Amino acid sequence: MRADGHAPGRPAPGGQDAGQRTTEQLLRDGAREVAEVADGVRAVAERTADALLAPPHKRAARHPRTGLTARWALLRALTDPRGLGAPAGAARRRIARLLGARRGGEPLAALMAVTSLRLRVAAVLAGHPELARDPGMRRLTEALGTRGDREAVRALRTLFRDPGAQRALAALTPVLDELLRVRALLDAEPPAPAEPETGGGRRAAEAVDLTDRERQSLATEGSLLGFLRNIDILAPEGRVLVQNVRGPDGVVRYVVQAPGTSSGRPRHGSPRDVVGAWREQLTADSPYTRALRSAIEEHGIPRGAQLALIGHGEGGTALLNLARDAGFCRAYRLTHVIAVGAPDPAGRPADPRTWVGHVINEHDLVPAAAPAAAHPGRYDARYTGPTRAFPESHLLREYIGHLRTVAPEARAHLDEALTPYRGPVVRSQAYQLKDPAHPPEGHPFLTLPTSSIPTTTGPVGVPVRYQDSAAAHLCFPVRTEAVRALLPDVPWMRPSGIGRRTLAVLSLYEHRCSTLGPYTEIALSVPVDDLWRPRPADFATDLLRRADLRRTGRYVLSLAVTTEEARVAARELWGQPAVRAAAEVHLTGPRLRLSAPGLGIAVLGRLGPGVRCPEPDWALYGRRGDSTVRTAIRTSGRPRLHPGAGVRLRLDTAAAEPMAGQLRRLGIDTARPLFVVACPQFMVHRAAGAVLPR
Repeated sequence: MRADGHAPGRPAPGGQDAGQRTTEQLLRDGAREVAEVADGVRAVAERTADALLAPPHKRAARHPRTGLTARWALLRALTDPRGLGAPAGAARRRIARLLGARRGGEPLAALMAVTSLRLRVAAVLAGHPELARDPGMRRLTEALGTRGDREAVRALRTLFRDPGAQRALAALTPVLDELLRVRALLDAEPPAPAEPETGGGRRAAEAVDLTDRERQSLATEGSLLGFLRNIDILAPEGRVLVQNVRGPDGVVRYVVQAPGTSSGRPRHGSPRDVVGAWREQLTADSPYTRALRSAIEEHGIPRGAQLALIGHGEGGTALLNLARDAGFCRAYRLTHVIAVGAPDPAGRPADPRTWVGHVINEHDLVPAAAPAAAHPGRYDARYTGPTRAFPESHLLREYIGHLRTVAPEARAHLDEALTPYRGPVVRSQAYQLKDPAHPPEGHPFLTLPTSSIPTTTGPVGVPVRYQDSAAAHLCFPVRTEAVRALLPDVPWMRPSGIGRRTLAVLSLYEHRCSTLGPYTEIALSVPVDDLWRPRPADFATDLLRRADLRRTGRYVLSLAVTTEEARVAARELWGQPAVRAAAEVHLTGPRLRLSAPGLGIAVLGRLGPGVRCPEPDWALYGRRGDSTVRTAIRTSGRPRLHPGAGVRLRLDTAAAEPMAGQLRRLGIDTARPLFVVACPQFMVHRAAGAVLPR
């Protein structure tokens, strides 16, 4: 790697031969060119609208006859289906009032922007086909795939107004530029950031204590990798860290360490979220930047003190925005800003003496979404990581490993630049960032007291909160004796049913945003009676009680999840026999689809008409050693009951145990469910399991 941060022998982006350029690069270039033309067309439409709506004394043609002709020509240029289309915003609404109910066609610039977005999506999927499984990308491609550009514009406008889709779309950093442009052209701009609170309002950052484990894990000496490891430790809860470091010359300096967006995790009232990442690209005065400034003020850093800012992802972008604040740079001597895997907004630091370092993995699509122009006093370290998979290529722990092995020259250069900060840490203080203008995700349903439980993959906050999930429960009638053979060999656990029949439930979950991160879950469960006093038909009558008072529940026979963190939580918190397996589900439309090749299971079909049904709160049972674990699950959504005739379950002939074998023994390997309870969007909180003396 050369001193400028580029690998030796790597051709410049603009110097590649056209014949050697990949399909992905050609599509990206085409998307950029179409977007530039769309911006030009929008500018022409805005000037045309200004001329049409100008006061009479400012119009060029004042003659009654020629003036009327000119206004008609301008109006036709904006409203004709083959014309420019009225621009978005106030001008479009004023023209709509002139025409009454008629609004004219969709703006030509918006249609062109949709074409640019299609090209950009195709380029991203050409280089990273794994993103086709992302919920946000799937919803976006469905909207773009509607028949015709005008229908796609309407579908996108509906999608941008859907609160449930906002988070999924905002997480699509690879197409961030085009999404922002299309939103603006469709008059669907994200809301402006709230004004900072003054007077007695709540501060945007509050000092919080670290756990003993976290404090022991923090770096005690200043170094690039030490600061990045600190960010990785505190990132899950959205905390920033400010450390006092005594340099080699004995001077105490200060280092602010900021995490990036945790995709698929609730923000808990923090401004550090995927929707806020959009705003970082639009304005330097975002909620995250203001919260960082509040943390620095709360720390008591003296005016004129030397300060370094280090951040990952959105945190790096917020710190770069902070460096562009002239007032902030007058208060402190900002010496260094280092951003790892961060998009770089336009502009330069307010203090020309500030040294900027930017570390980018070429396979990381987040910084690739907004490349920055080089300038003096800047060091760009670009390297090619060993994996193309996204979002793994954006994870901070991947960057830490790469700086050790793939890009050691970049690490050495950055450490040399940070020489004044290479010394013992004399104070560490974490700050919880707050966004007083917005409630926490899922408020009030998910606003609960929480605690931390250690697991083999790290501490897990309980109750586990699922802010955005979709589910489909396929209910099959099966023989009671077949269920009894699959339950634990204890006399007091009996299947609940009527006569010789009971239900087996195959549950499909797509958890898009949770405190465990995004993951997919497939569970096979059966109803069981009260463990102490079973009664006939107890399961049916127990549905009339509140979930927390029910004596019956569903025993989880087998469970498959797509992440290690979810697997460990299921086993250690809830006593469920979880395995990790690749799976892809689609539960947000009328068609259900599950593909789990590792399990040998597939579900395909279409839901028929449905009716509203009560919230499906449940108690789930599992086993841990010789004990039974009961877990209460509360939900908030709008579930519907559908007939199951249009849905079919299929098993691969070579499907492995345990789930496929259990489905065969229940006799539902090719059956259709009796009914399906589906909910395309709901919230859940799942408490830690209670160990029962059974």
